[in-house]
Amino acid sequence: MALEIKQQLRQTQQLVMTPQLQQAIKLLQYNHLEIVEALDLELKENPLLEVSSLDEPFTDKDQDADNRNDLNKLEEMVKEDRSERDIFDIDWENYLESYGADYAPAQRDFSERPPIENVVSYKENLFQALVRQLRLSHIEGEDRRIAFEIIGNINDDGYLEMSVEELAESLQVPADRVLRVLMEVQSFDPPGIAARNLQECLLNQAYALEPPHLLAAKILEEAFEPFQQGKMDQVARKLKTSIDEIKDAARIIARLDPRPGRTHSNQDTIYVVPDIFIMKIGNEYSVVLNDDGLPRLKVSSFYQKELHSNGSGSGLAKDYIQEKMRGALWLIKSIHQRQRTIYKVTQSIIKFQREFFDKGIDYLKPLILKDIADDIDMHESTISRVTTNKYVHTPRGIFELKYFFNSGIRHGADVIASESVKNQILRIVKNENPKKPASDKQIVENLARFQIHIARRTVAKYREILGIPPSSKRKKKF
Repeated sequence: MALEIKQQLRQTQQLVMTPQLQQAIKLLQYNHLEIVEALDLELKENPLLEVSSLDEPFTDKDQDADNRNDLNKLEEMVKEDRSERDIFDIDWENYLESYGADYAPAQRDFSERPPIENVVSYKENLFQALVRQLRLSHIEGEDRRIAFEIIGNINDDGYLEMSVEELAESLQVPADRVLRVLMEVQSFDPPGIAARNLQECLLNQAYALEPPHLLAAKILEEAFEPFQQGKMDQVARKLKTSIDEIKDAARIIARLDPRPGRTHSNQDTIYVVPDIFIMKIGNEYSVVLNDDGLPRLKVSSFYQKELHSNGSGSGLAKDYIQEKMRGALWLIKSIHQRQRTIYKVTQSIIKFQREFFDKGIDYLKPLILKDIADDIDMHESTISRVTTNKYVHTPRGIFELKYFFNSGIRHGADVIASESVKNQILRIVKNENPKKPASDKQIVENLARFQIHIARRTVAKYREILGIPPSSKRKKKF
């Protein structure tokens, strides 16, 4: 068969990610502080945008008839593309997976790139740092797969969240092989990484010192319990050394990092400003969006007149005004759509979680994104964007919107939210006898009395999430 070159026509239908659509998605994801900053920037860049003097609280109603008519007239003047309507009804998850599959970026001349001094540095997170070290290590084949699984189960503090036995069961490999690979991963930077507990974390760091501090390591390995309790004389007797040497070693240990994973944290301090307020008025809950600092945008009347006037200004000037007019109109509509979407999502959350607002956390119900999406006839991806990184001020405190979405756990014939179970565990621990704290098995039995049936492993997992130490660490002798 001879090779030949052919020309073929192919007709495909594909959604184009216009700059306006990209902007609308970003606006939906922004929290209150981010949206205020974004609108301030738009005001500086688009001369057709102005701040309205109106100071009315936002409601779920459409704009008034006059304002709506003005927008419709302006849209006709600039011939806005109707395909960009209903921006939040698009299945973005499927779109983003397929978008760009047939796109080949244009080759750029290296001289067009900014100077290296202007490139913002990128700080890799803990997972990326460990994977990079894994790829540079001698770990290969099946051991590399085990190492990837270990790295994937290291939390932000740098601790391994699964036991060696659980990893072995999950990977269908012997436990001693997992342990051997774990020790390899523990040799990565930062020192103390992938430890299974605080003792192992500090011990690995003591050995990693240059030179290794053998007495500090010995204290951590052989006398960790009395050392934690500050019983230096008992530590000295057990290790047959002087109290002064023990104190010197203790100062070394104090300089070790109990959370080595935090050295790779990209997160800055986040100050929470509520995006939404839920207020109880009588027996009803009212939703008010936080518009503090949020400029109310309108299109400049001066430039509207410029577009109305025939033949005024050059063709280039009119093209510029029309382009900026389209951008201004799209931004204003996107902001209104964003506000309405947040309002509807919050109203739906109140509808599903009414008992939580009335009675407290014990009455928090299992809820998933699809429940809200079906209720207000929107896509799950839209609900996900609305509820991410946004906070609501309620009569019961400030919560992230994601807080109201919970998995379910069997509660007798019903289902109870996982957050409610965590609260029950917290309550059991708070009310326990400090001299005889409840073990995980006893907590399981206690929960069963309330018709909450979960495994001991689940209790241990929730206890760790809540920052509650095991019963052996909670026991008070005096």
